[in-house]
Amino acid sequence: MILSGVLRKLWLLWGNRLSNNFRQRNDAEHAYRRRMDDPLCLERHGYKVFSQNDEDGMIVEIFNRIGVTNKVFVEFGVQNGLECNTHFLLHKGWNGLWIEGSAKSCSAIRKLFSSPVKSGRLRVVNAFVDRDNINGLITGEGISGSIDLLSIDIDGNDYWVWEAISCVQPRVVVIEYNPKFPPDFEWVMEYDKSHVWDRGDKHGASLKSLELLGRKYGYQLVATNAKGMNAFFVKQDADGGLFAQPATAENLYNPQRLNIHYISGHPSKGYTGN
Repeated sequence: MILSGVLRKLWLLWGNRLSNNFRQRNDAEHAYRRRMDDPLCLERHGYKVFSQNDEDGMIVEIFNRIGVTNKVFVEFGVQNGLECNTHFLLHKGWNGLWIEGSAKSCSAIRKLFSSPVKSGRLRVVNAFVDRDNINGLITGEGISGSIDLLSIDIDGNDYWVWEAISCVQPRVVVIEYNPKFPPDFEWVMEYDKSHVWDRGDKHGASLKSLELLGRKYGYQLVATNAKGMNAFFVKQDADGGLFAQPATAENLYNPQRLNIHYISGHPSKGYTGN
């Protein structure tokens, strides 16, 4: 009888946890369907050209709404560059800086993107980014002040590095968030200069924590992508009521959806622009 009572309690506890997980997932799916009916919803415009998922289309749509200024980008965590958030922007006449920690990947970039590298439109720096060196790495390549886009994807200290950046003032920021945590929960990975992602859940920050950090520096959260990986921020003075409201994690959160797969033509094997 005692064992039966214990098993019943365990069964009820397990059932409650499942119920909570289903409820959270259903709430997120309901919110997603509701947003898709809003003409200001950015997920409606997502598509892949060279980005990992649907980020290309969302970035294009953001700049369709707010316009471009100098068409300068900074992105770090690009691997070999073939699948990143600014590859397509090179095709659209932009220029900027890629920072990548792997020497092998940087060597590949210089071969695969030899045309924009030789012309000076694309600068490549091999460095492991942290909050102490990031400003020097950017200004060392002659970039400072206002730029159009900053993209951060380093699978760890993303929050801390964004917080440390002062040498540039991007109009748009794309940053990876940790979808493990629900949209109303604040969580930031403890800073670890030597952190290397082990593919576990210890990485980055929750969307709510990024929302609050962005707000502190004058940015509005405008979207997350459908796969639940990247958050998009726009400088508040550039917004002008062009994006979905309210601009909160609770309204704009997407859970991780590993079942979504984006395909864009044949695989990229090199830069095909001029």
